[in-house]
Amino acid sequence: MAQTVIITRTSMKASFMPPGEDLETIGRTGATLAIHLSVRNIREIENRLIPLYGAECPVIIAYRVGWPDEQFLHGTLGDIRQKARDAKITRTALILVGPALGAKDFRDSALYDSSHAHVLRTGR
Repeated sequence: MAQTVIITRTSMKASFMPPGEDLETIGRTGATLAIHLSVRNIREIENRLIPLYGAECPVIIAYRVGWPDEQFLHGTLGDIRQKARDAKITRTALILVGPALGAKDFRDSALYDSSHAHVLRTGR
């Protein structure tokens, strides 16, 4: 189960990350990470996050979403780098990392369930 998503990137040639926003610091939260502008840094992502999330942590690379050639690579921190390499993905991708991506047998949120009463929806 997860309630938090952190959108971030990694340092590359163009610019560095601000202090406290490195992968190790935000990875300690255990949140689901959405890492953009970083598929060329996938080795660094793997090296920095495996100690925190484990090699079997689910990862999805979303490539060119909404384009006719979109792809979704499913893997783990331990194998996603090779899958991206095999698919020749080097840009225009979002990397999603977190245990929630592989979650099963969980209760869906009731927030939008029509039988759930709240301040904007009275009970029936």
